[in-house]
Amino acid sequence: MSPPGMNRKRSLISDAFTVKRRRNGAEQFGVVSDECGPADIRSSLVYLMTLFPRKIFNDTLPQIVMKHQLYSMHSCKTWVDKEVNKLREQGELLMFQFGFDADTFGLVFTSDYKAKVLAGEEGKVSGATVERFLEKVVSSCMDLSFSKDQMLREFLFTDSEITQLVKSGVLTVRDAGSWWLSIPNSGKFTKYFIQGRKAVLSMVKKSKYNEILKTEIEERRTTSQVKFHMKYHIHDIIGAELVESIPTTSGTLLRFVDS
Repeated sequence: MSPPGMNRKRSLISDAFTVKRRRNGAEQFGVVSDECGPADIRSSLVYLMTLFPRKIFNDTLPQIVMKHQLYSMHSCKTWVDKEVNKLREQGELLMFQFGFDADTFGLVFTSDYKAKVLAGEEGKVSGATVERFLEKVVSSCMDLSFSKDQMLREFLFTDSEITQLVKSGVLTVRDAGSWWLSIPNSGKFTKYFIQGRKAVLSMVKKSKYNEILKTEIEERRTTSQVKFHMKYHIHDIIGAELVESIPTTSGTLLRFVDS
């Protein structure tokens, strides 16, 4: 007689081959699009943003979604990128580069970003400068970063005003003479995001055969290392291709990818 664990293993493997595996290894859940359209990318963004834990940050941060999380919900990355850029061109969506990974980009609705930034600037000396930056730069420019020459000559900010923008958190230093567009007070978000990712990946890796059903991991009690909704992290690790997402008749199987 085979050990119970082996029977489960065989069952899961058998299930995995009863369905067609997606080319990028990701099965979509949440808001679903099996093709490269015509699903509404905004609906996907709104769904993911409902998983963002505003209370942890005392509602001071806009709701942040990572672009690659959308890849866990839509099979066509090219279509996702195109639709995201459409929203950016329309001024509805902002994109930010997060320093911990050159290929990781955060997405925030423009109206939410402006509202949170202005609320944080209320009563401060830098308030007028920040408001001008939001209207003159953020509302009209899709750039992720800005050079000193661009800030001085194109947008007509002085050196002292640029310093105010950096102190307020809407700009962060990229290198000598250039700055990233940034989200004020987002350092804690980055810390919790990375911490939670590592913890959830560890749960998958420590499971038998380095794999676990998605429903099982969703039902687990979160540890002190996981501050966000478990589904937020699952969309992250699937979209970033840190796990394989394999549809089976028993449900979606997440398998750790050994890089």
